[in-house]
Amino acid sequence: MRKLSTHVLDTARGRPAAGMRLELWHLDGNDHALIAETQTNSDGRTDGPLLSGADLKSGTYELVFHVADYFRAAGLAVGEPAFLDRVALRFGVAPGDEGYHVPLLCSPWSYSTYRGS
Repeated sequence: MRKLSTHVLDTARGRPAAGMRLELWHLDGNDHALIAETQTNSDGRTDGPLLSGADLKSGTYELVFHVADYFRAAGLAVGEPAFLDRVALRFGVAPGDEGYHVPLLCSPWSYSTYRGS
């Protein structure tokens, strides 16, 4: 099934990033439309796909992870201003039936991502 999902791992503490706020945007030229706002569950994932089926259209999307707020709430010193505040991952979705999994591995000072399955 065609779907978009994510999960977040807290590499500073070696655990899922539970309770991290995230936003999903669809970008079309200069137009940006907020599609979803949610937060990660105890496993660092959203409770369901961010988009699925016909709702996952071809185009450009951006996932915005509220990294500094998450680490502040966890009691980690992130500095003011935080080195990483919000991490925005912009990616393209091609036509077809493939699913997209866009995870984030992060600490207050670094992040990485990849296209998962």
